[in-house]
Amino acid sequence: MPGATRAWVGNALAESERIAEVVPLRGGWTSEMRRLELRHGPAGPRSLVLRSFTKPFYVRHAEGLLTREADILRLLGDTDVPAATLVAVDATARHCAHPSLLMTLLPGAVQLADEGAQARAELMARQLVRIHRLPVTGRRPRDYQAWTSPERVSPPTGTARPDLWARAVDVIRREPPAYEGRFLHRDFHPGNILFTGSGPEASISGVVDWVETSWGPADLDVAHCSTALALLHGAPAGLRFADRYLAAGGVLAPDGASRLYWRLLDALAFAPDAEKVAVPWRELGRADLTSEVLAGRLEDYLAALLG
Repeated sequence: MPGATRAWVGNALAESERIAEVVPLRGGWTSEMRRLELRHGPAGPRSLVLRSFTKPFYVRHAEGLLTREADILRLLGDTDVPAATLVAVDATARHCAHPSLLMTLLPGAVQLADEGAQARAELMARQLVRIHRLPVTGRRPRDYQAWTSPERVSPPTGTARPDLWARAVDVIRREPPAYEGRFLHRDFHPGNILFTGSGPEASISGVVDWVETSWGPADLDVAHCSTALALLHGAPAGLRFADRYLAAGGVLAPDGASRLYWRLLDALAFAPDAEKVAVPWRELGRADLTSEVLAGRLEDYLAALLG
């Protein structure tokens, strides 16, 4: 950890606290994550998490991203959503080597294995319903941003199903459907959910990565998690998530055409092969998720959505 960043963290600690150990955390893609083990504090040992943006693209956008996450963590402190507590933020790297945010460490770990995936999806659906029901008083989050457009979609090179891609892209050429705005996590997927226990004893202990929090249709959060589940576990897992969300009490667009629009708008943003998400997932043990596997699962998911 750079000296300037270490000094900034030190200023946010209790007078007697010291950083005893810095441990890199795996599974991140946009930022470097570190666990800081603290000692000699008045309440005994504790752990914090330091998020730092180091990639040029994210450094350029860090002020908006980290300021938004800091605001959301403050807001969530008064809710039952299991989110970290904000300790300090330096969104413009005024004091740190890189734009950074310091927060408490949540218990649990990301679980991406096929075993137990259905039970975890049930828990995620219920958690997402609770997030969407959060009351927003005062200034609401920014409006959602689409992560692709018909002109930006890149089908896999050499795909055997070019007509499938053309049909999918045609669906998102329309104007976005009307929607009732909700508080969105906007990047809700298994890689951003922490669990304790396993099987019937599993429970969600944390929801992380709030830099993309937005205001928009519940369908978009559901679509994003559905795509991720399809990539992780196969198309049927992705198709089932919307039904789980509805069974948990969530509300989606009233017509099938609108639901299909949001699901394809998200899925097409992963083209051509979802390699971006594969990197952190492989770090967490899913070495089977090659570019070829993910490209095939994405195409299978599109085909299933389009019938």
